Amino acid sequence: MRFRRSRTLPVSALTAIVLVLSAAPAAAQEVTLKIAHFLPGVALAQRAVLEPWCEDLGRQSAGRIKCQFFPAMQLGGTPAQLSDQAKNGVADIVWTAPGYSTGRFPRTEALELGGVMPLGGLAQGRVAWTFYERHLQQEYAGYKVLALHGDGGMNIHTARKAVKSIDDLQGLKLRAPNRMIAKTLTAFGAMPVAMPPAQMTEAIAKGVVDGASAVWEVIVPTKLDEVTRFHMETPADQAALGATVLAVLMNKEKYAALPADLREILDRNSGAALVERFGRAWDGAIAAARDKVKAAGHVVTLVSGPDYETMRQRSAAVEQERIADARGKGFDGAALVAAAREITRQAQP
Repeated sequence: MRFRRSRTLPVSALTAIVLVLSAAPAAAQEVTLKIAHFLPGVALAQRAVLEPWCEDLGRQSAGRIKCQFFPAMQLGGTPAQLSDQAKNGVADIVWTAPGYSTGRFPRTEALELGGVMPLGGLAQGRVAWTFYERHLQQEYAGYKVLALHGDGGMNIHTARKAVKSIDDLQGLKLRAPNRMIAKTLTAFGAMPVAMPPAQMTEAIAKGVVDGASAVWEVIVPTKLDEVTRFHMETPADQAALGATVLAVLMNKEKYAALPADLREILDRNSGAALVERFGRAWDGAIAAARDKVKAAGHVVTLVSGPDYETMRQRSAAVEQERIADARGKGFDGAALVAAAREITRQAQP
């Protein structure tokens, strides 16, 4: 009796093949992350931080993670809407200032008050990220937060009048980047005008405002140095008179849909690691911008001693107002401010 050789594979072999075939698409899955922000593509955040970060993601994922940038609000809308664009999936990731979305991130504002955060990109980034981990996760529950950092600290840049003391601020119309700095400028006697970075240079050139509250880092990409000649900054060993918190926010569903190995690569390169990238880039840009305007013959004034203390005392009223506002929103603003200052104190060398 002759037997016909079976062409049927053993069950174990079939199972192995099914597993390999089902795993192959996941292992080979590629993703392109749409990244949007409010500054030109030549700005420091994209050129020196997010582009190299994306290159690292691509290299570590063997090319499976790619990035596509949409600078200067190319996806439409206004800077105030970037946080919504991340939440709604218009963009996968945004780099934005939460303070542009007035009232949306009230606990974050504790970091933007005068006398809370230190000066400098790296110092502020470390304080902001620690504060996020301890006190802000509820506020950003709708996002995958990849970084939270500071802008280095408030400076004032004017076209025609040097600001050497608080008296020189009386009646000046100044661009303000967020609600807390706007209130601080009002306490100083100035007239704040809310305005995104992309508009402030033209507004100064046309005389709509006399100058701007802006950090050194933004001077070069916005060409602010071409329309201002006077710059006021605070001593390096004192707390900033105000700051803007910046955030890299990712759509939660996009993050959750990534294969586990790609999520691990993203996580490894984000958080404190990405904050450090921003901080180092900011500190380098701050020094370069300061050196550039000095070389061009601009006047840079260091407000210190009694003038600095007067400004700090005036900004205390803003802090008390914010604490009262927080109480009305159901959280302890005084405790948050105290926690932020304690983190700053602990971070001091």
